Order: sequence, then C-alpha cells, then structure tokens
Amino acid sequence: MPVSSLASVPGLTSVIVVTANSGPVSLRCVERLLASTAPLTLAVVDNASDDGQVDEIQRRFGADPRLRILRNTRNLGFGPAANQAADSCEGEWLLVLNPDCLVEPDSIARLGAIARAHPQAGVIGVRIVNPDGTPARANRRRDPDLRRALMSLSGLARLQKRWPALAGIEMPPAPAGTVVERVDAVSGACLFLRRDVFVSIGGFDEGYFLHCEDLDLCRRVRDAGGEVCHAHAIALVHEQGSSSQRRPLFVSRHKHAGMWRYFRKFDAAAKSPLLRGIVYCGIWTHYWLLAPFKAWRQRPRRSA
Repeated sequence: MPVSSLASVPGLTSVIVVTANSGPVSLRCVERLLASTAPLTLAVVDNASDDGQVDEIQRRFGADPRLRILRNTRNLGFGPAANQAADSCEGEWLLVLNPDCLVEPDSIARLGAIARAHPQAGVIGVRIVNPDGTPARANRRRDPDLRRALMSLSGLARLQKRWPALAGIEMPPAPAGTVVERVDAVSGACLFLRRDVFVSIGGFDEGYFLHCEDLDLCRRVRDAGGEVCHAHAIALVHEQGSSSQRRPLFVSRHKHAGMWRYFRKFDAAAKSPLLRGIVYCGIWTHYWLLAPFKAWRQRPRRSA
C-alpha cells in the first residue's frame, strides 16, 4: 500500500497505534496519548481483534475529534496497517507507537523539540523501560548482520569492550551525559519520524508481517541520507503486550520470517549461496527448537 504525499501541517504529530487483541493496556495507551500537551491526531488501526478493547476505546474516546479508528476484517500485519493509517495522516511528524507503550503528557512535545534541534534525524527513538524501570532490550542496536548476530548468539559480544571485533547487535551503555546519540536502529515500540522522510522511502516494507520492519525502516532511512537517533532523556514504559503473549508461536514464526527477509535484503553474506543456505537452516532450526516451548505457553489454561 503506497504512502501518500499529503501536505503536512507544521507542528502537528500524527500518532499511529496498531492493535491486534492487544488487551486492556491499549485503552490506557490511548488515554495517555489524548492527555498529551502537544497537538496531535491519533489513528488506531485494529487488525481484526476480538477482545472488545477497540469497542471500549470507541465508547470512551470516540467523541474526541482527534481520534479515528480504522477496523480491518483480517490481520494485515503491523507494517501494512501502519501504512494504511499514514496514508491519510497530515502531521509534520509521525509517531508509530505500540499499544502497550505508555507516554507521559510531555513526551511528544519533547520529541518534537528534539526533532527541530536535529533536522537531519529521520527517525528518533526513546529509552524504553520495563514496568519495573529496567531498560528494555533493543533500545539501541547495530545493524544485525551475520557476524554480529553470531557474536550475540554465542555470547562473545559480552567481551566487546575489550575486543571491539566481537561486538554484537545490542550496543553497550552510552557514555554518561549523552542526550541524543546516532545509532543504526532504535526500538520499533516507539518511532518518531519526519513524515516527509517516511513518505520518501515508501513507509514500512509490507513484506514483513510482524517484527524486523523497524530494523528495515531504520536501515532505509540511513541509506536515504537521514540519521537514526536515540533520545536518552525521554523514557516510555513498555508493558510487553498481551497480543504476543496470547499467540507466542504465531509471533515467533513471523519474527523468524522477518529475520530471514532482512538478511536477504541487506546482508552481503546473502550473496553467497552456501551462506544463504546455512542462515536459512539456522533461522528455521532455531524456530523449530523453540516451537514446543511456545506451543506449551499457548495451550489453553484450565480454570481453577
């Protein structure tokens, strides 16, 4: 689905939240967004949920002119649903936010201030924290090429401080006092984007269904000459949504498919038929090794 090039409204942020049986946290996410001090519009795109939460969002907040709800009759995947909403967004900036992320009232205004101070930034990420305040994974990442993935998977990346050649995908803590840092990729749980950059690269690659489309987007923004930045001073709580917890096997399958697509698109190693075959076997062997545990987690629970 192409992303249109409507004229942007200066100072306006268009927020996009994609839901898919995301649970009660999505209601709190919307409530927090509509309490923002920054001018915004909010598009909630629902991928065929049956948990009733979007109906509750409509009941509670449907009278707010800033909110619109789009309902899909089937699960389109994250990227296609986000592009669907972005097609009619007019904000100078886009904020693509997971439905299990909770912003503070001034979060969007602070992101806008950083975007104005760093006009070269096509994507800005924030410090994502778990409910207990600990840093979430994937806040600041290097491009996940084959070598880095092997370093991370093997555990050798823990030695990267002494031997930089062993660096993995996750970056070590930033130096004290860092405010805004250039990185390869930030967490897809919260992506603050210049809308004109998003439009120029065609939005999310819809070949991904779920997972890795954020890595792909960051890579294409950088390839187009923009920067990907991480704003250390802005923190959002990520409650690790119920959607993935309800269907862990489904999520895992699409995550592995996303890894395979990203590798084929961007990793120089994919040019070698031998390495391509090894990586394919490695990715899907990893999936099948995890599958029994994911299926166990997904089993129906008996009531006490």
